[in-house]
Amino acid sequence: MLRLGFDAKRLFHNHTGLGNYSRTLVQNLLYYYPDYAYFLYTPSIKKNEDTQVFLNSPAYSVHTPSPRQKPGWRTFGMHRQLKQHKIDLFHGLSNEIPLNLDKLPMKKVVTIHDLIFRRYPKQYPYIDRLGYHLKTSYACNNSDHIIAISECTKQDIIKYYQVAPEKISVLYQSCSEHFLQDKSQVLIDQVSDRYQLPKDYMLYVGSITERKNLLGILKAMTLLPKSMELPLVIVGGGKSYKKEVLAFMVKHKLKPYLYFIEPANEDLPFIYQKAQLFIYPSFFEGFGIPIIEALFSGTPVITSNCSSLPEAAGPGAILVDPKDPQQIADSIQQILQDPELRNELISKGYKYAQRFRGEALSKQLVSIYEQI
Repeated sequence: MLRLGFDAKRLFHNHTGLGNYSRTLVQNLLYYYPDYAYFLYTPSIKKNEDTQVFLNSPAYSVHTPSPRQKPGWRTFGMHRQLKQHKIDLFHGLSNEIPLNLDKLPMKKVVTIHDLIFRRYPKQYPYIDRLGYHLKTSYACNNSDHIIAISECTKQDIIKYYQVAPEKISVLYQSCSEHFLQDKSQVLIDQVSDRYQLPKDYMLYVGSITERKNLLGILKAMTLLPKSMELPLVIVGGGKSYKKEVLAFMVKHKLKPYLYFIEPANEDLPFIYQKAQLFIYPSFFEGFGIPIIEALFSGTPVITSNCSSLPEAAGPGAILVDPKDPQQIADSIQQILQDPELRNELISKGYKYAQRFRGEALSKQLVSIYEQI
């Protein structure tokens, strides 16, 4: 029986990409491989609807540092507990692993999500860039194996950290099983009423940051003919870039067409399934879990033709240049005007998404664990 240790900080504290990745991966592993022992290490615990399952299930052994150990524990002190618990393999789920693990008889795996801080350094303060670089470099050099969440990320690891290709496996991400279930129209309508959503709408899910290009969608909306105007539901938060979005909204009189909401996670599948289309013209992503959520939800996807996004979207999506609002607008019109195209995108997208199911991905991951 393998005794598996996981860096669970993001699992307990992050409620978007890295947290969703961590929770889905660990839950799927337990479901399909219940005979392994699962140890979760986190500097602190945050209790909410997302993390309750890990605290309530006796199958997970959750560990935190004492108050005296807490400063630097995740980087410098965790190895003491890993030794005490006789961990066979440690998996760093978010671009880093602790120091000093080379002194212990265990194997080390790290997941690298993206190297956006190397591709777009101006988007990060110098001190953040330096910290990300040091942690990623150490993890790449000192792990036994690296998991890249896309082929795009694998190529970046090879380019920026000169890692041998055979040390890296591409293992895509999955999403919550809730997105795989057809929701009843009654429940969809109830959720829609709860958030006061319009009858028909486009959907965007993601943080409101410059890289994710929400302004590109708004610019495209100003180019749509009157007959094609459709509200946009926006799920996600932001700060300085959101101010730009709001200023554009006011200037171009888009306020009646924009719905900013912060739904509970369990409501999100209903919101996807009601949407006419999902639109995600990001400039760069390590992968793009919202695209997978949309494909499983039977919602046609418009996304970018760059970075890892074509890998995530597959043939069941319309790919656009994220810098071209007219191309985005044309794609929206295509889906809204052509029911046959819409149904074809839904069918192809759902079929392509089967490769992202939890069982297949868990099997690939366990194969990596056992090989090393």
